[in-house]
Amino acid sequence: YRFLNRALLDLASDVERLLQVNESRGFPGMLGSIDCMHWRWEKCPLAWRGQFTRGDYGVPTIVLEAVASQDLHIWHAFFGVAGSNNDLNVLNQSPLFFDALKGEAPQVQFSVNGNEYGTGYYLADGIYPEWAAFMKTIPLPQTEKHKLFAKHQEGARKDVERAFGVLQSRFTIVRRPARLWRRKSVGRIMLACVILHNMIVEDEREEATIHIDLNENPGASFALPPEVNIGGNLCFADVMRKKATVRSRPQHTQLKNDLVEHIWHKFGDNHHN
Repeated sequence: YRFLNRALLDLASDVERLLQVNESRGFPGMLGSIDCMHWRWEKCPLAWRGQFTRGDYGVPTIVLEAVASQDLHIWHAFFGVAGSNNDLNVLNQSPLFFDALKGEAPQVQFSVNGNEYGTGYYLADGIYPEWAAFMKTIPLPQTEKHKLFAKHQEGARKDVERAFGVLQSRFTIVRRPARLWRRKSVGRIMLACVILHNMIVEDEREEATIHIDLNENPGASFALPPEVNIGGNLCFADVMRKKATVRSRPQHTQLKNDLVEHIWHKFGDNHHN
């Protein structure tokens, strides 16, 4: 239990650092960017080719769902879903929110534009649902505020695309078609590459202290220790309540409106200049 408690405290410290970095970028409460990457499976068995082939790719692929931060660290990796699925289908099978539903993830609390929030979120593209846990861009923005929000959201969301690019450039085996027949072996290779990638990122990372003036930025976000009860049984009602919070569409809409105002207040002057 002592080791587990220390691991949870270390995770809370990592989340705190993520929140501070993303706060300085104009996104309080943001935990990273989420997207999917397809890895071509050259030796896919003939009987499986139909379910592993999507029309826009034309070849069998296996999907990697990942969450990455600005320093290219991959915080979540879920690999193995058949390539015929889109990002939303992958999300429905992903363990991304398992820790949050069980109460084992650090609690994220932040305020934006005078409103308090208790659910961290990921930047995502248009296919993802309008949940409190995701923040998407504004398609075809018309006003200056919406244009500025879309610019910053789309710019920050490229973190995960950059992480995919660096992962493929570091490990040629991931860039080229997988030539193993067993699906489990392909998954082990991808997992090993992600682990090595994170080790390189941590080794090369320069610890930069980001100063956040709480008087100037009252919407500071912070992480609290997980509310998990080690050894206790999960309450079904609590799990359903957490699930409803993660999937709350009204909170998504309110948070987007608050972020639009927050980013306009923070970067609007630079946008005009």
